[in-house]
Amino acid sequence: MFDELTRRLNQAFRKLRGRGKLSPDDVDEALREVRRALLEADVNLRVAKDFTARVRDKAVGQEVLGSITPGQMVVKIVHDELIALLGGEASGLQLDGPGPAVIMLVGLQGSGKTTAAGKLARHLKSQSKKVLLAAADIYRPAAVEQLRQLGERIGIEVYWSENEDPVRISERAVARAKDQDMEVVILDTAGRWHVDDEMMSELERIRGKVSPQEILLVADAMTGQEAVNLAQEFQRRLDINGVVLTKMDGDARGGAALSIKAVTGQPIKFIGVGEKLDTLEPFYPDRMASRILGMGDVVTLVEKAQATIDREEQKKLEQKLREKAFTFEDFLTQLRQLKKMGPLENLLEMMPGVNLKGIQVDENALVRVEAMINSMTPQERDHPRIIDGSRRKRIARGSGRTIQEVNQLLRQFSTIQQMIEGMDETGWQKALLNRRPKMKRRRRR
Repeated sequence: MFDELTRRLNQAFRKLRGRGKLSPDDVDEALREVRRALLEADVNLRVAKDFTARVRDKAVGQEVLGSITPGQMVVKIVHDELIALLGGEASGLQLDGPGPAVIMLVGLQGSGKTTAAGKLARHLKSQSKKVLLAAADIYRPAAVEQLRQLGERIGIEVYWSENEDPVRISERAVARAKDQDMEVVILDTAGRWHVDDEMMSELERIRGKVSPQEILLVADAMTGQEAVNLAQEFQRRLDINGVVLTKMDGDARGGAALSIKAVTGQPIKFIGVGEKLDTLEPFYPDRMASRILGMGDVVTLVEKAQATIDREEQKKLEQKLREKAFTFEDFLTQLRQLKKMGPLENLLEMMPGVNLKGIQVDENALVRVEAMINSMTPQERDHPRIIDGSRRKRIARGSGRTIQEVNQLLRQFSTIQQMIEGMDETGWQKALLNRRPKMKRRRRR
C-alpha cells in the first residue's frame, strides 16, 4: 500500500532536509517531484495540482524559509495537507435514530461487496451490535449462498428469499430486524459490470422503501481513477454517505484513496487490507497520511494488539519473564497471537522508519516455526537443552523441516533465553517491543 508513492515523496524531501536554507526555487523543484509522484500514483490531475499549489502557498512564507529547519517544516505542511486531502477527521458510521439502522452497500460486481458486507457485520458485532445481513443480490450466481456462508462463519443471521425481488427482500429484512430487536441491517445489493439505469433505478427504489442511514459505495482501490469516476456517478444518483475501499493490500497505487474525498465530497469510511473477515479497518486520514510519508501508524498497531492479544496470557507471560522462565510453549503462544493481528507486511508498514521497498516478508516463517515446536514433546518445550541429535532428527521429520532449520530455531531460542536471563525488571518489556519477524531481500532481476 503506497510503497512507491512513499519512496518518491521521501526522495523529494531528502533534498530539502539536506539544505540549511531554502529558496522558493528549492520548494518548487521538490513540489514538481511531489506532483509527479502523485500523478504516477493515479491521483486525479486537478487534485494533484490543487494539492501542490496549497503546499507551495504555505511553504514559501518567510516563517518557513527563514526557519532553522525549513525542510522539516515543508514536510509538516505536506503531512497536514495530506490529512486534509484524505478527509481531515475520521468519519464513522451514523447509526443514530429509531432502530434498526440500515446500511446499504452498493457497487459494481467484482469490487468485493459481499465480502465487505460480512467484514462490516463482523466489525459491528465486535462492538456488541446485533446485526442482520440481507441478501438483496438475486442476480449474481451464488451471491446469496456466499453471504449465507459468511454469516454462518461469523455467527450472524442472513435474511434471504427465493421468491421476492430485491426491494421486497430489503423491506422484509428491516421488518424482521425490528421484530427481533436488532440494531443494524446491512443490505448486500446487486451490482453490475457497469453503471446502468436499470441498476440505479433498483437501488433508488430500495433507498425509497427502507430509508438507509448509510449508503456506502464499495469500490476496488486497484482500479484507481475508475473508482473515483464510479464514486462520482453513485454520488450523483444515490447521494452516498461514504466509501469502502477494498483490496488496499494489493497493488493499489493510492490514487483512489487520495482523490475520492476531494472529487466527491464524501469520505472513505473503511478500507479492506486483506482477505480474512477481520481485515476491515476504519479509515483515519491522519494515520494514513503518516503511513504515506513513512512515519508509521503506531496507534493502529497498538489497537490491533489490544483487540487480539489475550490479556490473561500476557499476564502469564509477564510473570514468566520476571521469573526468567520463558519456554517454547510461551514462544508458541506469542507466535499465535501475532498471527491473529494480520499479515506481517501490514504490521511492519505501521512501524515508524520501516521501509519495505525491496524487502519480502516471509509469511510462512511463522508457520515453519510453529510446525517445529508442535513436533516437540512437552518436556522438550520446557527444557530445550535435552534436545540431542536423535531428538532433532525426530523433530525435523515430524515437522517436514530440515535438521539445519531445527538447529537454527534452537540457537535463536537459546539467544532469547540468554537475553531474558540478563535483563532487569524493565528490560523484558523492551524485548517484547523490539521483536521483529524474519524478512529477506528480494532479488533484483
